Amino acid sequence: MQWHQRIGRRLKLRDLHILLAVVEGRSMAKAASELAISQPAVSKAIGEMEHTLGLRLLDRTRGGLEPTAYGRVLIRRAATIFDELKQAAQELDCLADPTVGELRIGSSESMAAGLLPAIIDRFSRQYPRVVLRIDQAVFATMQYRELRDRSVDLLFGRIFPPFAEDDLDSIRLFDDQLVVVSGKRSRWARCRRVRLADLRDEQWILPPADSLPGLSIAEEFRAGGMDVPKTLLTTLSIHLYLRLVATGRFVAMLPGSILRFNERELPLKILPVKLPVQPRPVAIMTLKNRTLNPTAQRFIECAQTVLGLSTSKRAIRS
Repeated sequence: MQWHQRIGRRLKLRDLHILLAVVEGRSMAKAASELAISQPAVSKAIGEMEHTLGLRLLDRTRGGLEPTAYGRVLIRRAATIFDELKQAAQELDCLADPTVGELRIGSSESMAAGLLPAIIDRFSRQYPRVVLRIDQAVFATMQYRELRDRSVDLLFGRIFPPFAEDDLDSIRLFDDQLVVVSGKRSRWARCRRVRLADLRDEQWILPPADSLPGLSIAEEFRAGGMDVPKTLLTTLSIHLYLRLVATGRFVAMLPGSILRFNERELPLKILPVKLPVQPRPVAIMTLKNRTLNPTAQRFIECAQTVLGLSTSKRAIRS
């Protein structure tokens, strides 16, 4: 039987939408309430899909309805279909009025504390009617869940090369070197020469050891022939880092871009410590084979402009 005879003319977007609602709510009753239709209509749509495909899509468990292996495949593809339709609608809106749109961005906290505000400031001046939704993304090694779940259009942060995610593209922007910082009132701020070993017994603020920032900092200490110092304070909060280091009582390692884009506002001093590990690239990540809407393209171009990338040097997808 040909594809168009089996599925093409019989599988409807409405039915796929119902299936997604059932799986999300784990119940036909909840799906019916969410979609404002009757429960028999939900049951009929699921039954017709299973008959059309010749496959069982849902199993009833103690916790509610769960997709079968066949159901999971269809749900994954259906999510892609609806995402593409949403992208198409946004692109049509942009063609009708290039000054409007919506963009969902996932960002690491370090980028949100440094480069990202500079990009948003410029972008929002150029496109004041575009809605930006920024979500904090906790970067763990080899995990880019927000992007793969399509809850964001762009993911923005430091990456570990080589970037070997088969389903993702990375648009490299610049290399971000970690730096050692103290408050301007710290005794270390007056030193012209400081070695990492000199700071061994200082009060360090460190990220959790199992986080991506924690792994990066541990690598710096190991490359310098040191163990990671013991600390009384671990956090991923950049806000806490900046406020506490500014007191002069603590030292920390931070991405240099935070200081670069906040030099006038922050009472911090980059110490003349030469760190052994090479800078890490900062990139904008996107889903491979997913057409970016014009708003996302404009945001990427704005980021490149803020960083001073000329047309000939602009980062390309890898």
